[in-house]
Amino acid sequence: MKINKSQLETVAFKAHQYPPEDLPEIALCGRSNVGKSSFINTMLQRKNLARTSGKPGKTRTINFYRVNDELRLVDLPGYGYASAGKQERASWQRAINAYLEHRPNLVELILLVDLRHPPSALDREMYSWIVASEFAGLVIATKADKLTRNQRAKALGVVAETLGLPSRDYVIPYSATTGENRGLIWEEFQEMIRFHRGAMEE
Repeated sequence: MKINKSQLETVAFKAHQYPPEDLPEIALCGRSNVGKSSFINTMLQRKNLARTSGKPGKTRTINFYRVNDELRLVDLPGYGYASAGKQERASWQRAINAYLEHRPNLVELILLVDLRHPPSALDREMYSWIVASEFAGLVIATKADKLTRNQRAKALGVVAETLGLPSRDYVIPYSATTGENRGLIWEEFQEMIRFHRGAMEE
């Protein structure tokens, strides 16, 4: 997919701050240090559109990125940030749940995991919710360039087994450093949007 235009359209925490429901949205979820901002930047071929930080947990809002006036990528707050207080984490969770449960133009929810580490209990819980909500269940495994070929093959198997994926085809390794599989992921996203539009027209 050729990116002609992209922008951070809206930064929101509550539903009344969301942008209009005029475009299909693909939401991204994952642990706070999984690399969602780097993923968004390289997918949109923008260096600093999504702010990255060495300190996990920086994204505490729901960030809507408008792409080619055709769709939005939605960056949800990362979970598992241990340094956040219990009340703060609960507040984030309520914000995430409100978006996921009440956004009619949400097409897919994509789980990002760090390929270097086995999925956590929170990752497993999130993936179970994704499947129960009848999303496709695609997983993107970031930081793939950090592993050797043999390490990667083993790690992909661990991700598939730990999350209970139907097959390894449901997990795509990705590198924000090299852009590996960027084109494949855009193809998957566009197919999700086409399928959603077809279902809406039936």
